[in-house]
Amino acid sequence: MSDIAVVTGANSGIGRATAIHLAAQGYAVYGTVRSVDKAGKLNAMAADAGVEVALVELDIADDESVAAGFARILDEAGRVDVLVNNAGVGGNAVAEECPTSLYLDVMNVNLCGAVRCIQAVLPGMRERGSGAIVNITSVAGRIAALAQSPYVTSKWAFEGLSEGLAQELAPFGIRVAIIEPGVTKSAIFAKNIDAPNQSGAYDAAYRRLFQFYAAGLASATDPFEVAALIHHAVTTDEPQLHYAVSWGARELIDGRATLSDTDWVALGAHEDDDAYYDDFADKLGLDLRLP
Repeated sequence: MSDIAVVTGANSGIGRATAIHLAAQGYAVYGTVRSVDKAGKLNAMAADAGVEVALVELDIADDESVAAGFARILDEAGRVDVLVNNAGVGGNAVAEECPTSLYLDVMNVNLCGAVRCIQAVLPGMRERGSGAIVNITSVAGRIAALAQSPYVTSKWAFEGLSEGLAQELAPFGIRVAIIEPGVTKSAIFAKNIDAPNQSGAYDAAYRRLFQFYAAGLASATDPFEVAALIHHAVTTDEPQLHYAVSWGARELIDGRATLSDTDWVALGAHEDDDAYYDDFADKLGLDLRLP
């Protein structure tokens, strides 16, 4: 009998690639989407790959929707062996100008959405003494990306949840893997254009934010590369807790780990963009200037 995998946010990007890739590896895959009617590209790509992804309409931001969606999955499949918490939203804003409601909205999806799904599958995993939970955080869960305060805050919280979860579940034989993508090809970046700079004081922060993504998108990683890493993370005999992947992830994580707090703060103090880009490349190993 095939292992059962659930991939949230399966309608685009990493989620879609992961659902298709796991199905190609022999998993029975359920992909959660907010609207089945908008899943045409997922269905077409799955058909081209010669696989099937069962669609479940589910909104991870809503308790009742998650409960109903997972009740259907468990009724049909009997269990969940692998949960991939991929669904999430972005959130651009500097702290001064970000309404608390936006922090709460982003946190409700990126953190609480994953918690809802985790709580739906853990009783069965504990009873069987096996299973894997893969949490897709972000490189922004390891380094504070500029002018994305609500997004960064949610991803740092998701990292903390995941680290604690790994210890909590170790006695039950349940594996936890944290995937930390940098810039991966995805439709989310085309939608991530908000720059709520009401005061005008943070022009440089937003300009540098969009420059970072412009540089990343020029070399963005294929989401199927991330999908292959997710499959490795749940099947390897030598599991890790953290996996950095995609453009910029390893450079940013390693660079920040070796950077003093003084130098980190000084990076943000540059008034001139060129000086900022030079210092960014020197300290974090990424050239943000477009070719």
